[in-house]
Amino acid sequence: MMSSEFLTTWFLPGIWVTVQVTVYAAALGAAVSFGIGLARGSRHWIVRFLAGTYFEVFRGMSALVLMFWMFFALPLFGWQLVPMWAGVSALGLTYGAYGSEIVRGSLAAVAPAQKEAGIALNFTRRQRLRLIELPQAWPAMVPPFNNLLIELLKGTALVSVITVADMTFAGNLLRLGTNETTPVYTLLLVLYFVLAFLLTRGMRLLERRAKAGIGELPEKSAGPTGRPGARGGSLRAGARSAGGVR
Repeated sequence: MMSSEFLTTWFLPGIWVTVQVTVYAAALGAAVSFGIGLARGSRHWIVRFLAGTYFEVFRGMSALVLMFWMFFALPLFGWQLVPMWAGVSALGLTYGAYGSEIVRGSLAAVAPAQKEAGIALNFTRRQRLRLIELPQAWPAMVPPFNNLLIELLKGTALVSVITVADMTFAGNLLRLGTNETTPVYTLLLVLYFVLAFLLTRGMRLLERRAKAGIGELPEKSAGPTGRPGARGGSLRAGARSAGGVR
């Protein structure tokens, strides 16, 4: 059975390591997602080509194999990464490639009239992105980013194979020490579910705030006719963005 000493020495610190890897890899992935996603819509073909190449290469890579390469092969080139940062880098670069498609697709879905309104107001490309396109695309990005973040959380279990002491690593130690396979892995499944549930609740709150920022009503609320008011909120948001952007 699990002793209190093992719990305090390995399991609780393992949960904290899992949270750290998730946060760091998500931060790197977000930077890559927006950087590559915006670059894929650049007016310069060389920028689009390089961003598209990155997307295709890293989307087709195995995160585990990339992690092995960064941990075992990169030192041959004179660059040694500690296990945690090898894992964070592999996960962030890989999931960032997936996220760049979310950014590109959401920006492409912004109504052309909104972009034309920015051009009519003589906005620069950067101003149109910051004031018109990103605020309207952001609510559409949150749900797929939520799914990607949960996949990233589950993917952090891979770092245990390069000796990062996350909660999967601690669970394997416990299984080896007690020979109790079912209780240990059941506990790990429950812990990953709890962490994923907390992430989902946080992302849903972020989604509601993002929609409120552009004037959309929550989906569950109804208008005077009893129908959901999200469409009316979207129309008001579009009218506000097209006619009242400053």
